Amino acid sequence: MRIYSQLMPIRALTFDIDDTLYDSRPVISRVEQAVILWLLKILPSHLTFDVNSWLKLQQQLVTIDPMLKHDIRERRRKTLKIGLMQLGFRLNEAEVLAQQGIDVVIEMRNQIDIPDETHIVLKELSAHFPLIGLTNGDVDVDKIGLSQYFVEVYYAGRDGLSKPEPDLFNLAKQKFQLPAENILHVGDHLKVDVHGAKQCGFQACWFNDQKQQIPQEPKVNNLPDVEITQLSQLLEVVGIEHSTDIKTYS
Repeated sequence: MRIYSQLMPIRALTFDIDDTLYDSRPVISRVEQAVILWLLKILPSHLTFDVNSWLKLQQQLVTIDPMLKHDIRERRRKTLKIGLMQLGFRLNEAEVLAQQGIDVVIEMRNQIDIPDETHIVLKELSAHFPLIGLTNGDVDVDKIGLSQYFVEVYYAGRDGLSKPEPDLFNLAKQKFQLPAENILHVGDHLKVDVHGAKQCGFQACWFNDQKQQIPQEPKVNNLPDVEITQLSQLLEVVGIEHSTDIKTYS
């Protein structure tokens, strides 16, 4: 753990979800593979499928409609719909199939094994502080077994622009009814989480479990107030004595 500045009293916490409370990288890989297999299954044999073309289409759609940058599920849906239309499907067929594709994504997206450490830490924290989740992704915290720890979860797209834009942070502040300086945001990304939190007046905890070095990170606009490498270190940050269970992770 590394302290960069004197912390103000902490009265509430906000959390990034993906890559902070669990590792989303293998999950996203499985989602992408499942969508590819689904597409290969539904497409007629005479149609060719090129992953790079679909990625390029997604980038083009974001250029045309920048709001898609902030809504990952709508971005996926629109990419599937337009891509299928480009392959010759009619509008109504493409819309129905695109929703089927999103259903595939949702099913795979929520098949996650949450680390025991995450459950233990969130249980300890939620007994002492109100917690809110702030995510740019679309994982369902209820389906993955984390909703009981949060008073609210705000999603980019549905609830506002994605982090580091201030929308989700401001919603959390309004929900807490607390000064921003008494809220600690915890996240793994220096720009999305640390910069986003600091520009809204929050305190910021950088969850650096990948052993990154700040001087090597591009476009670092703000230092975190504190850096941790294990989620269990949060308990020390907020002044909660480690339980017997949590000591196994230290």
